Amino acid sequence: MNKEIVFNMNTAFRGEYTIIGYRFGHGEKAACIIGAMRGNEFQQLYMCSQLIAKLEQLEAKGAIVANKEILVIPSLNYNSMNVGKKFWVSDSTDINRSFPGNPEGPATSRIAHAVLERVKGYPYGIQFASFYLGGEFIPHIRLMEESNKNTSLANLFGMPYVLTSSERAFDSTTLNYNWQRCGTSAFSVYTGATQRIDEERARQGVASVLRFLTRMGIIRYNCHGGYISTVLEEEELLTIRADMPGFFRKKVSTDTEVVRGQLLGEIIDSFRGDVISRLVAPTDGIIFYQQIQPMVFQNSVAFRMIKKIHE
Repeated sequence: MNKEIVFNMNTAFRGEYTIIGYRFGHGEKAACIIGAMRGNEFQQLYMCSQLIAKLEQLEAKGAIVANKEILVIPSLNYNSMNVGKKFWVSDSTDINRSFPGNPEGPATSRIAHAVLERVKGYPYGIQFASFYLGGEFIPHIRLMEESNKNTSLANLFGMPYVLTSSERAFDSTTLNYNWQRCGTSAFSVYTGATQRIDEERARQGVASVLRFLTRMGIIRYNCHGGYISTVLEEEELLTIRADMPGFFRKKVSTDTEVVRGQLLGEIIDSFRGDVISRLVAPTDGIIFYQQIQPMVFQNSVAFRMIKKIHE
């Protein structure tokens, strides 16, 4: 394992800021894995730490295939993590909304530019990402519309689902989108947690990457075969919104089969304590996502469901 500096700069209040990468093997670029990009992505950083530990063990055993190089960058924004902020400390900008970046721009733009320049040329790019909705969801691989042709490769991670999504306006400023523009097959790994560490799902996320690297002939590693992934389009998910604001009491968990009319959750009046709304399943299916905050707001997403394929 070789530790290297990916980017270095001086900051106004916190001194020198250095982004570190860990390189395994030697030779042609094979795969790059990037972890936490925001200050609240503890699960993503933890998974990177566990992946680095495992790759170090495999390298010591000679299990990195000859002439293959793997780069892991655990964090792009540990400054914010150190002070309990989600975005960049000085101006609250988001690194994953700053790509492709500008070497003469503000800090997050310079970081994005430097990182993208360093990770160009890898045929496979993997990001441990956090979901845009702050709740729990079934672990999955996410592909943007531009990379939907890679669903067969995404299946090699062995995750329960591969979720494809149409390009949104802000996607052009994300790492995943710009990686693809540079010719990299980019995959986002979601494990259902962000601000807390879920050991079981962290192991699942790390195992999925090791499984992919093995199946692509980059490492030699015996691992569980994982799942035969189901490919879904994000537009196919049914969204169930809260019709009233109040305390949220869930009645089901993610990855649970439900039937039409089944009670999924209740909304409780925050002053009087009585149930003011009941959210029920509009059809048979599986709970893909659920809100986990103690309170919900009117029209906020409470659940997302995978509609039953055969009715």
